[in-house]
Amino acid sequence: MIKELKEAFRFAASISFWRMAVFWTISLFISYFHLHTNWIFSRRLQSYPRCHPPISESLTPVCIITGAASGLGAAAAHALSREGFFVVLVGRSSHLLSKIMTEIKTQNKGAHVKAFVVNLASFQSILEFKSSLQQWLLDCKLHCSLQLLINNAGILATSSRTTPEGYDQMMGTNYIGPFCLTKLLLPLLKRSPVPSRIVNVTSFTHRSVFDVQVDKESVSGTRFLRSEQYPFARLYEYSKLFLILFSYELHRQLGLMDQPYHVSCCGSWKCKNQHHEGSPFMSFEFGISSFEVFGPFAVTKEWG
Repeated sequence: MIKELKEAFRFAASISFWRMAVFWTISLFISYFHLHTNWIFSRRLQSYPRCHPPISESLTPVCIITGAASGLGAAAAHALSREGFFVVLVGRSSHLLSKIMTEIKTQNKGAHVKAFVVNLASFQSILEFKSSLQQWLLDCKLHCSLQLLINNAGILATSSRTTPEGYDQMMGTNYIGPFCLTKLLLPLLKRSPVPSRIVNVTSFTHRSVFDVQVDKESVSGTRFLRSEQYPFARLYEYSKLFLILFSYELHRQLGLMDQPYHVSCCGSWKCKNQHHEGSPFMSFEFGISSFEVFGPFAVTKEWG
C-alpha cells in the first residue's frame, strides 16, 4: 500500500500528469465548443445510412472492430451485430473476447460473431491475422470482402515499453498498428460490392500538440524515449494526431482514385469503464488527472 501511494504521488508530481490536467482539459472544452458551435450554426444536417442490409446469404456485410474486448469496441460490436453485420472481434485477450461473444449471442440469438486474438503492436501478429481472416472468409463461404473497419484499439501506458520491432508500444498500438492493418485490408475493402468505410477512433488530445514533427523518430516514438521520465502524455497526443493525419491522407488518396468507400475520424471522450495501463494510480477514475473536470462529461460506452 505504501509503495502504491509513493507511485501515486510520484505520478502526480510528473510533467505528464500536469500536461494532462491543463492541456487535455483545455482541449476537451475546445472540442465541445466546436461541436456545439457546428450544431447550432449548421444550416443543414447530413445523415448517413448506418449499414447496408445483407444482399444475400453469401454477401452478409462483414465488419472488423479492433479493441473489441471492452469499452467502445464491445458496445459497437453489440450494436452492429443487431444491424445484420457479421462482426469480427479483434483483441489481445482470448478470455475477454469469448466473454463478449457470449454476451452478444445471449442478447441476439441470430448474431454472427467471430473473434481473433491479435496484438496490434506486432507486425507479425497483424500479418497472421490477415491470412487467418482470408482463410476464414473462404471456409465460411462468405464474399471475400470487407464492408467496415473500425480501428478502435488504443492504450495509454505510463511506463516505457517497446514492440518486437523496437518501436514505442503506445505509438505501435495507437497508430502504427492501425496504419498497417488498414493498408493490408484495403484490398478486401476494395472488393466490397457496396461502398465500404474505415472509421478511425481518435481523441481530443491531439489538440495539445504544439510542436508537430513528422519524421521517422517521432512516428516510431523513439524520439520520446530519450527523456528521463517517460512522456506518455505527449506520446498519446502524437499517436492520435498521426492517426488523424493518416485518415485525412487516406481519404484524399481514395478520393483521387474515385473509390466507393469512405474514411471517417471519430473523436472519443472519456467513457465509463474505460481502462488504461501502466500505473495503479491510473486505475482510479481518469478524471482525477484533470481535477475531475472530465467527470461531468463522462458517458457510457454505449452512448459513445
